[in-house]
Amino acid sequence: MTLRLIMIYRSGHCPARIMQPTLTLLIVYLLLMIPALFLRLIRKTGSLNFLHQSGIKTTGVAEKAATITSTRSKGLILFIAGLFFAILWSSAAVATKIGLQSAQPFTICIARFFLAGTVMLLIAHVAMGKRLPTGKEWKQLSIYGLLNVSIYLGVYIVAMQQVSPGLGSLAIATNPVFISVISSLFFGQKLRPAIIISLLLCSAGVTLAAWPLLQNSMATPLGIGLLMSSMLVYSIGTLYFSRQSWSDLHILTINGWQTLLGGVFLLPVAIFTFQPSKNVWDGHFFGSVLWLAIPVSIMAVQLWLFLLRDNPVKAAFWLFLCPVSGYIIASLLMKEPIGLYAVMGMLLVIGGLYLVQRKKAA
Repeated sequence: MTLRLIMIYRSGHCPARIMQPTLTLLIVYLLLMIPALFLRLIRKTGSLNFLHQSGIKTTGVAEKAATITSTRSKGLILFIAGLFFAILWSSAAVATKIGLQSAQPFTICIARFFLAGTVMLLIAHVAMGKRLPTGKEWKQLSIYGLLNVSIYLGVYIVAMQQVSPGLGSLAIATNPVFISVISSLFFGQKLRPAIIISLLLCSAGVTLAAWPLLQNSMATPLGIGLLMSSMLVYSIGTLYFSRQSWSDLHILTINGWQTLLGGVFLLPVAIFTFQPSKNVWDGHFFGSVLWLAIPVSIMAVQLWLFLLRDNPVKAAFWLFLCPVSGYIIASLLMKEPIGLYAVMGMLLVIGGLYLVQRKKAA
């Protein structure tokens, strides 16, 4: 069913009156497939030995058999989680581009942030009964939300008006390299040759992939500059998050409040730039906002945190799949060509990511 919908959409023969409902139906169909896996992973987050945590007592051969079974099950769950993360995370660029066909960038941002933040906070505080932030945690959440949501995603969505979705996905994959470079420059970590080579490879990869797009007016120098600037801000936000003490504050509480606060900080800009004539409340808008809010802002982030808690080094290798899946999604839904320059650019970025991750593993 999913393939059939994609092929209809891509063929260009689909009448305008059913094209938007088709896209919306595809989004709803995929939304229905994901929650069962997501809920299962949430229950297991942080449970590296769930047999002992669940109170099951096993001894001797039975314990070994149970351990082997649990290890295999956990490996399968981690594989599925990584695959879903890569697909959902890289789909954000296409979903953003689709939304921009019908609405202004900050209109999409505000709708996305308030929806995602509200859902996460309802789950955290009402369904799960987790505590509210206190004291300095509000300051930390505000700074994190400003960096990771208001500035990063605000600049990113403006950049996406001037670049292709495939290039947007490729840029997102360079974040680990930026993080390593910033850590070396400002936090006393040694700037090793591998990090410098990684930065050069990723920069060359993005430039190579962007070259034919610049020739075909599918990207602009300003758009690429804004895109890479947003990645830099995201990396700074990630490092800020990792260097704060969050006590026992639940990750959904952190993610929910930083998303909602980021939306609040961006609200004045959205109001100031709002033009009613440039916003159409159609299937493109609602489908884009729903996808960006639920599968991307909530599910993909929780899957990523689930992978990080198991093994940060292994988790980061799933980022290698993001450029590939991003270009495939862009090709299927937006008819973006995947040429030799794009393939070579992906390989260079993946090579740069590999060098950084090999250094971390060592």
